[in-house]
Amino acid sequence: MPAAHIDIQHVAKLSRLSLTPEEAAHYEKQLNGVLAYIDTLTAHDLGDVEPTAHAMPVWDVTRADTSRPGFSQEQCLSNAPKRVGDQFQIPKVIE
Repeated sequence: MPAAHIDIQHVAKLSRLSLTPEEAAHYEKQLNGVLAYIDTLTAHDLGDVEPTAHAMPVWDVTRADTSRPGFSQEQCLSNAPKRVGDQFQIPKVIE
């Protein structure tokens, strides 16, 4: 199926682009190449091909979620610049 003619100047006007005649000819050639490639793809029977998001399988690399010991409250507060009782003291940021 031959590609339909696309009026590059009309598309440029809709896109609010000002193209020189050389640019319009260049883009028309590129667009016709893309449409010709799409025609070659539609010529193949892809009915039994499963849709995919990636060409190759993708797996996330994650570590196992295991429980491990954390810091005690005293260890956490040992490096605090200021503390009030068992809490961090920070400057007031809201008036």
